[in-house]
Amino acid sequence: MASDPAPVPQQSQTRSLKTGETDGQKGQLAIRARGVTVGFGDRVILNGLDLDVKRGEVLGFVGGSGTGKSVLTRTILGLIQKRAGKIEVFDEDLDTLTRDQHRALERRWGVLFQQGALFSGLSVLQNIQVPMREYLHLSHKLMDELAMLKIEMVGLKTDAADKMPSELSGGMIKRVALARALALDPELLFLDEPTSGLDPIGAADFDDLIATLQKTLGLTVFMVTHDLDSLYSICDRIAALAGGKVAAEGTIQEMLESEQPWVRSYFHGKRASRMNGGA
Repeated sequence: MASDPAPVPQQSQTRSLKTGETDGQKGQLAIRARGVTVGFGDRVILNGLDLDVKRGEVLGFVGGSGTGKSVLTRTILGLIQKRAGKIEVFDEDLDTLTRDQHRALERRWGVLFQQGALFSGLSVLQNIQVPMREYLHLSHKLMDELAMLKIEMVGLKTDAADKMPSELSGGMIKRVALARALALDPELLFLDEPTSGLDPIGAADFDDLIATLQKTLGLTVFMVTHDLDSLYSICDRIAALAGGKVAAEGTIQEMLESEQPWVRSYFHGKRASRMNGGA
């Protein structure tokens, strides 16, 4: 039977940006996307999308099902090829990097894929060590020590190290996947629907964990999500995707005041009414 996660410190819901507000100012942006167009066959998913992610912030990226939220993440990561546009990560134009330069940049980000995407034939410890084996040259002893640190960092008990993914609960799978994403001590963290499949208590605990780690490690977080609770509790800003572009962006209050049709429907629907006073 899977072990219950060890408790993690709670964080105040009051948050503040740690970056400058000047659009495009060199050094202030973790991600800068301009005119990004992505399609499959005759279908255009992203159509001239512009987006900034500021260093040190948690950006929630929302949109309807199938509108391209995960597509943008995978395009930034280089897993999907864009048709047009420019993407910069830490002021580096991804189109101009050599293979070695791109690999060096990859060490500066970590990714938590939807559903965790753990390797079923590897133990928890071995899953966390995958990025270390790929990018670093460390002894087995040191990798074991570092992986154990990551296990504790995400609030799991140390006896989880030898378990296989099939022995883990949904919440534990998410935490192991997060530990793997943090294996190389990244500056930028991509989260794809991190609370999907979790019960409300588990989702709230995971939000608290992300917020605590973001504050402690000084991370920039790009989070694809549909979870209203996450948007309210841990996001500094929100960007909404509609029609292949960022249709609206800003703080939660600015999103509540937006007149963009999809944004208004999302933030003032029945599920949102309990959180914004029924507005």
